[in-house]
This record gives sequence, C-alpha cells and structure tokens, in this order.
Amino acid sequence: MTSRIFLKLVVAVLCILAVALAAVDFLASEVAGKAYIATLTRDLSERAGMLGVAIDAGSLRGNDTALHDIAKKLGGRLTIVDKEGTVEFDSDAHAQQMENHRNRVEIASALAGKLGSSKRASPTLGITFLYVAVPHSLGAIRLAVPVAAVKNEVDSIRRKMLAAVALAFIPAFVISLYFARHVSARLGRIIDYAEKLAEGNFEARLDQPGSDELGTLGHKLNETGEKLQHTVEQLQRDHQALEKLERVRKDFVINVSHELRTPLASIQGYTETLLDGAIHDPQNNVKFLSIIRANAERLARLTADLLTLSRIELKTQSFRFASYYVNGLILDSVDSLRPVAAKKNIRLVTELAKPETEVFCDAEAVHQILSNLLDNAIKYTPENGTITVGARNPENAKVELWVRDTGIGIPEEDLPRLFERFYRVDKARSRELGGTGLGLAIVKHLAKAQGGEVRVASKRDEGSTFSFTLPVEDLGLAESVPVQSQLTVS
Repeated sequence: MTSRIFLKLVVAVLCILAVALAAVDFLASEVAGKAYIATLTRDLSERAGMLGVAIDAGSLRGNDTALHDIAKKLGGRLTIVDKEGTVEFDSDAHAQQMENHRNRVEIASALAGKLGSSKRASPTLGITFLYVAVPHSLGAIRLAVPVAAVKNEVDSIRRKMLAAVALAFIPAFVISLYFARHVSARLGRIIDYAEKLAEGNFEARLDQPGSDELGTLGHKLNETGEKLQHTVEQLQRDHQALEKLERVRKDFVINVSHELRTPLASIQGYTETLLDGAIHDPQNNVKFLSIIRANAERLARLTADLLTLSRIELKTQSFRFASYYVNGLILDSVDSLRPVAAKKNIRLVTELAKPETEVFCDAEAVHQILSNLLDNAIKYTPENGTITVGARNPENAKVELWVRDTGIGIPEEDLPRLFERFYRVDKARSRELGGTGLGLAIVKHLAKAQGGEVRVASKRDEGSTFSFTLPVEDLGLAESVPVQSQLTVS
C-alpha cells in the first residue's frame, strides 16, 4: 500500500515538474525571441549607421564590389535607397529590376528621419527577413537578416534555458522524493488502521498520529475506533438483554396464545352458564356478563373491519372528495391518538408540509388511514419511543404522508405480503395486542380508492415507515360505484 502511494506521489510530482517545464519553455521562448529580435534590431541599426558614415567618407560610394563584400561580412542583405525610394544597390538582387521601396514600412520611417524595422517576406527573393533601415544623406540604408537565422538563435537560447531549468529542478525533485516517502508512509499506516476498523478490530489504535492534517485524521480515526468499540460492547450487552426478553416474550405468547382464539366459544360457554341458573347468582352474573362483553367487543372490531374492507373492495364505499389542507388532516389524527400514545410514554412528532399544501381526498378516509397506521405504530413501538407523522410534496401532482416509528421493525421477507388480509408478521403478538389483521389491508384499499399508493420501509429493531400518497387535484374519481361482480385483488 505504501509503495503504491509513494509511486502515485512521485508521478504527481513529475507531472507538476513537466507542466512547470512546459510553462517555462513557452514563456522563455516568448521572452527570449522578443529580447533577441530587439538586440538584433539595435545591432543592425548600429552597423547600418557605421556603413552610412563610411559611404559619406567617399570610400564606398559607387563601389558595388566593396559593398557586396561588406554585406557578406555583415552576414545580411544590404540595400541602399535614394530619397525617392529608388533602389540604388542591393546585395542579393539587381537594383535596376527592383520596384520602388518608398512604401516599405522600414524605408518610409528611415526617409522620415527615424529608425525603421519590420518582419515580412521579400517580394523579390520570397524569403522572410527582419529589415532594419536608418536615415542617410543619400536616402536610407537597410540591412536585413533571414528570420530563419533568428529562429535558430532563439531555439539555441531556449535549449540552454531549458537545460538550466531542468538542472534546477533536480534538487526540488530529490526533496519531493523525501516528502513523498514520508507522507506515503503515514498514509499507509492510516489506511492499514482503517482496514483494521473495517474488519471489526475496534481495539486497535494508531500510534503517534502527529499534529498536522494527517495527524488530525489519525486522531479522528482513533476516536472513531473508541466509539465503535463502546457501541459494539453496548450492542452485545443489549443483545444479551434482548435474548432474555425474547425468551420471556415466547413464554408470554405461549401462555396467552389461546386467549383470543375462541371468543365465540367463550361467549357461548358463559351464556349457557347464565341460562342454566347463574344469571340469578349475584356473585357471578356480572362477572360472566363482563367476560361476554369483552369477547363481543373483540368480535365487533373484527366485524367492523371486515365490513369496511368489503365495502371498499366491492366499491360500494361512499366518498366525499374535496380539497383539504394536509397539515389539518395530520393534526386532527395525531390529536385523536395522543392520549393512547401517552399511556406508553411515546412521543408524537409532526413534520408538517408548507401551510398552503392541499390534497384532494375524503377527509374521513384519510383520518381512518392515519388512525390505523398510528394505532399500529403505537402498538409496536416500545415505551419512550418516538412516532413521527409528516407530509411533503415531492412531485407537483401528489403529496406524500408518512408515519415513522422507532419500533421493533419488520423482517424483509414479510414486507411484500404486509398489506394482505389477515397476514400477520407475528400472529400471537398481533392477537395479544388486539389486532384483527385487516388494518393495513384497509389502509391500502382506502389509499387506492383516492388515487394514491402505499409503501413501507423497515429494518429490524430500528423501526418502520409507512407512507401513502394523495392527489393534489381532482382526478375525477367516482364517489360511489355499484357493486362489482368480483372482489379486487389484495
């Protein structure tokens, strides 16, 4: 691991140095080229001036042979132009065949009494020259050198500068190797420690992490390891406690599993006892009647849920659709079940949508949905837990409402069948808590009848979130429909 990090750091340093060298090359070429051309221009102007002095002295006037020799020694092209722009002499061409130069940039400047220079291709020779012209009593004297020669000189200067910069980079690269080795070693130790944490070795610690940024990272990883160690130890203790509670729960379920299985048999038995004469027994008649009433209430709840579900499935349930503020629907349902939650010290929290958020629905149906979900959440959330009811508008067409608890959660394999009739995750516990097994099926069908959908997400021992959607606008749903020939699919 350390060698890979070191290699990556070295490659990164080499890339940085390469980019820096390229930048130096580019900038140095520009600067060197301009500086060399400026120096060459000044040098050519001085040579042309001295040549003009020699011509004025009379030793070179009209001596074309001597002028050719001088041009050759100067290493450039010599041109003499009179005040009218006519070429009197040119070392590389026949003066009589050359056109008037009065409009040449450098000649025009020299005829005006100033130093002139330009870089362009010669119409006569077809070669790009650097031209420098100076004023003279005859008119103008011009010296020119091929640009190719200038470029060669600039390239030579550039190569020398790059060589010098490359040599200067060598100490920097050596120093960077040292720091790369140091940093890669520290990063390697940190990564090795992180792998230990990932493998579950929370007792390991990183030695001497330091005080810089990497040191801060090391300290944070050490703190994370300590917290994970404490968390795992706590989870182990909690797991042992849960195993004990699970054994107690199983024993409890076994003891009460028959309590609600036969409410009719219980009613029948006590009724026959009363008819056989116990109704005149003042010590037992009230007791027997109370037992009969309790079993009858259980049957009534089951019957009511069956009738509700049947009306929804047969599409004979009447709805009164209208626009309602979603926050008002939530608060009404929460307030109605707040006393039940208070008995278990469960905190009811609301996460409301924007005040102006509306849904198009049946208020009673939504109240029944939220009441069923809240009732389930209260049943399966331990004491001192939290239940959150909220709404949000993830898309313009629908509003999502949800009930989230911190209860026992639902196994993943049970989630697909959760909204089926009479399906219970834990049948014994459901009956113990008074459930009929129809509540979630009613929730599903009520939501669909209003143009919505239901969803559930859950993790064991972490809690569950039940959500459903409601339309914002009128979907044109019928408020009542004749009985269908077949039931809808659960």
